[in-house]
Amino acid sequence: MRLRALLDTDALGLKLLGGEDELDRTVRGVMTTDLRDPSRYLSGGELVLTGLAWRRDAADSEPFVRILVQEGVTALAAGEAELGEVPDDLVAACARHRLPLFAVHESVAFATITEHVVRQVSGERAGDLAAVVDRHRRMMTSGPAGGGPDVVLDLLGSDLDLRAWVLSPTGRLIAGPKASGPALPAEACGRLAAEHLTATRTGRRAPHRVLLGGTTYSLFPIRSTGRSPQTARDARETVLSDWLLAVEADAGDWAEERLDLLYGVTQLIAVERDRREAARTVRRRLAQEVLELVQTGAAPGEIAARLRVAAPVLLPGLGTAPHWQVVVARVDWDGAEIEGGPVAQALLEEILVDPLSAGPEPSDRIAVAHTGDEAIALVPLPAVSTEHDGSETGVLADALLESVRDPLTAGLNDDGRLTLGVSAAVHSAEGLRGALEEARHARRVAAARPGRVCAAGHQELASHVLLLPFVPDDVRRAFTARLLDPLRDYDRRHRAELIPTLEAFLDCDGSWTRCAARLHLHVNTLRYRVGRIEQLTSRDLSRLEDKLDFFLALRMS
Repeated sequence: MRLRALLDTDALGLKLLGGEDELDRTVRGVMTTDLRDPSRYLSGGELVLTGLAWRRDAADSEPFVRILVQEGVTALAAGEAELGEVPDDLVAACARHRLPLFAVHESVAFATITEHVVRQVSGERAGDLAAVVDRHRRMMTSGPAGGGPDVVLDLLGSDLDLRAWVLSPTGRLIAGPKASGPALPAEACGRLAAEHLTATRTGRRAPHRVLLGGTTYSLFPIRSTGRSPQTARDARETVLSDWLLAVEADAGDWAEERLDLLYGVTQLIAVERDRREAARTVRRRLAQEVLELVQTGAAPGEIAARLRVAAPVLLPGLGTAPHWQVVVARVDWDGAEIEGGPVAQALLEEILVDPLSAGPEPSDRIAVAHTGDEAIALVPLPAVSTEHDGSETGVLADALLESVRDPLTAGLNDDGRLTLGVSAAVHSAEGLRGALEEARHARRVAAARPGRVCAAGHQELASHVLLLPFVPDDVRRAFTARLLDPLRDYDRRHRAELIPTLEAFLDCDGSWTRCAARLHLHVNTLRYRVGRIEQLTSRDLSRLEDKLDFFLALRMS
C-alpha cells in the first residue's frame, strides 16, 4: 500500500509533518518500537510507530532517524500522547533524511494503525487471503467474547488448513485450535519452546523449522507491539519473554504470500499479548508498593492495609486476608550490562503459573515487582495446610522449575543464569520482611550451586547446606586440601580407597559393622583403613569435632 492511502484514511488520525513529495512510497509492513536502536527488528519497507519514550533530549532524534533510513524504513509515525506534540528536532531530522513523518493523535491506538496496515498489506500480497486476515482481525478486536487468539487459530485451520498453537517461552500453552485435532502434549510444547529459544540465541532467522516426533513445525516469534519502558540494546532482554507461534507445517515450502500472512497473524496475536501486559500493570504496582513498604521498614499496620487492598485484586471473592509467600528470582548474564530485573520479572510471572493451565491470563493472582537485578513475587495463598511430615503446602522451589528447566536452559544458553529462592508462608504483615530476607537467602544458596537454572527453598535454610555456599573459595580450598590431600595422595600411590572408606564411615554414623558390610570388608580391614586415615591426617575419627571437619571437607570438595 502507498503512504498516501494511509493519510487519506480518516479513522487513523494521521497528520503529515514532513515528506509530502514521498507519499507514493510503498509500505510493506508495520513495526511499533520505543527502542533507541530497533535495527535488528527491521527488514525494510516498514511504517515505524513510536511513542517517543526513547527520546531523552533533542540530540537523540538524529541518530534514531539515521538508523531508520539505513534500514530502509518507508516512514515514521510519532504519537503525541507522551510529549503532547512531536518535537521540532525530530521533524528537522526527518526532513534532513527525507523520511516522511506523521503525527498520531493521542486518541488513536497504535494497534488500530497496525491492524489496518496488516490487513491492507496482506490483502495486496495475498489476494483473496485478505478475507482471512480481516476475519482474524475482527475476532481479535471483539475482545474476550470473540474468543481471542483461540478463534484466530481455529480460522487458520478452517481457512488455510494449518494447525497452530501459541506458546510461552517456558512452553506453556497460551492458545490452541479448539475445533480440530488433539491437543499439543505438554512435553512437545516444552521441546518446541526450547528449540525456539536455542534458534533465537544462535541468531537463526525465523521461522525456525523443527522436526519433532516425525512432524515438522515452523516457529514464528510473537513480539509485543506496545511501547517498552526499557531501552533494549540486546536480544537477551526480550528472548525469555517473547511468545511464539508453532505451526504444524514446513514453512520452507511456502510462497512469500503465505509467509507474509502468518507474520500478519503474529502481529494480531501480539495485540493479545499487549492486553495481558496492560492487565498486569495493576498487579505489578501493588507488588511494588508492598515491597517498598517492607524494605523501608514501614509499620506492620501500614503494610497490612496495603495487603488488604491487594487481596481482592489477586484473589477476587476471598473473604479474609490470605497467607503469603515471597519468591525472589535473579537473571545474570556473563559479560553483559543488562538490567536483569525486568527479565526476571517477566520470567517469574510465567514460572509461577500452573504449567498445565492454558490461556493468556491465568496469572491474575500473581504480583511481581522488580528492583535492580532481582524480581520479587508476592504470592497469595487462599489457605495453608500442613502435611503429615509437618511441612506446609504452597509454592515449592523444585516444583517451580521442574517443567521449565529445559526451555529456560536453552534460552540462557551458555552465558546466562536464573537463580530462584522461595520463602515459607507467612500469616501476617509482620512476617513479610522476614519472608523477603528468607527468599533472598535461599536464592543465594541456589546461586552457589552449579547449573544454569537453580532454585532453593526455605526448608534448606535449617541445615549446614546454608553455610557452605558462603565460605570464601580460598578458605574452602585450603580447608579441604589440608584434610583430604594426604588421603588422595596415598590412594593414588597405593590404590587404597581411603577417601571412599571415609565417606562410607561417616555416612554410616561411625558404625563399624554397618560400614564394613556396605564396603564388603572385614571389620579388621576397615579398622586398618580408618587407622591409616587418622595417621595421615593427625585426626581422631572417634571425636565428633574431627568427624564434622571431615564431613564438611567432603561436602566442599
